[in-house]
Amino acid sequence: MTSVDLKFFTLLLFPICIGSLGNLSLLCQYVFIYFSGSRSRPTDFILTNLTVANLLVILSRGIPDTMSALGMKDFLNNFGCKLVFYVLMVGKGVSFSTTCLLSVFQAITISPRSTRWTELKVKAIKYIGHCTILFWVLHMLANIRVPMLVSEKTNNENLTNTINYLYCSATTTTQDKNTIFASLSLSHDILWLKLMIWSSGSMVFILYRHKQRTKHIHRYNSSSRTSPETRASQSIFILVCAFVSFYALSSITYIWFSIYDRSAWWLVKTSALTNACFPTASPFILMTREHCVCRCMWKK
Repeated sequence: MTSVDLKFFTLLLFPICIGSLGNLSLLCQYVFIYFSGSRSRPTDFILTNLTVANLLVILSRGIPDTMSALGMKDFLNNFGCKLVFYVLMVGKGVSFSTTCLLSVFQAITISPRSTRWTELKVKAIKYIGHCTILFWVLHMLANIRVPMLVSEKTNNENLTNTINYLYCSATTTTQDKNTIFASLSLSHDILWLKLMIWSSGSMVFILYRHKQRTKHIHRYNSSSRTSPETRASQSIFILVCAFVSFYALSSITYIWFSIYDRSAWWLVKTSALTNACFPTASPFILMTREHCVCRCMWKK
C-alpha cells in the first residue's frame, strides 16, 4: 500500500464508519418506536427509507473502494460488480427523491391552517407510504441498464470508453445514447431540485412570518421554547442545504468524468468521497436537531 492509498483509506474509513453508525442508530430508533407502540410521526416512515438508502450508498461504494485502497485485487466477480453499482445507483436515486419528499411534506405540514391546506395535509399523510414505495420501484426500473454497463475489472487500460474503478469497470455508451440518457437524468434532477428549493423557501417564509407574529409573546415569556414543528423544519432545511451542496460537488465530479476519456486515479477517489458526504452527514443533522426522537425511546 502506497502512502497515497493509505491517506485515501483513512479519509474514506471515517465516513464509512461514522456514516454507517449514524444511519444504523437512527434506523434503530425508528424501528424501536414502531414496535414499541409509541405514536410515530408521519415523517418517520420517510426518514426510515432515507436512512436505508443512505446505508446502501455508503456500503456499496465505500467498502469496495476501501478494500481497493488496502491493495486487494479481483475481490469482485462480474456479478458482484453489477450488483454493487446497481445498489449504489438505486440508493442514490431513492435518497434524492426521499429528501425532496421530506422537504415538500414538511412545507405542507407547517403551512397556514386554511381549509385548502388542511385537505392537502390529510392527503399528503395518506399517500406517504405509496410515494416512498413508488420511489424504490421507479429507481429500480430506471437503473436497470446499469448492470449492462458494469463488469469486472478489465486488463486493457487503453480503452477510451471505459472508466476503471480499480475493482470494476464501467463502459460508457455511445455519444448519441449517452446524450439521451444524460438529458433524461438531468431533467429528473432539475425537477427534484426545483421542488426542494420551492419547499425550503416556503418553510423559511412561513417560519419567518410565524416568528414576526409571535415576537411580542416571546418578549414577555422568557421560558418559551421552539415548537417541535419549527425544530423539524429547521433540521429539514439544513438537510436540504447539505444535500444541494454535496450534489453540486458530485455534479462537478460527473462533469470531469464526461470530459476525460479515461478516469484518473484522483477522480475515481474523489467521486467515492463525494458520494459518501451526504449519507454521512444526514443522520447527524437529524439527530442533533430533532430531540423528540430520542425522548420517545426513553419514555417507555
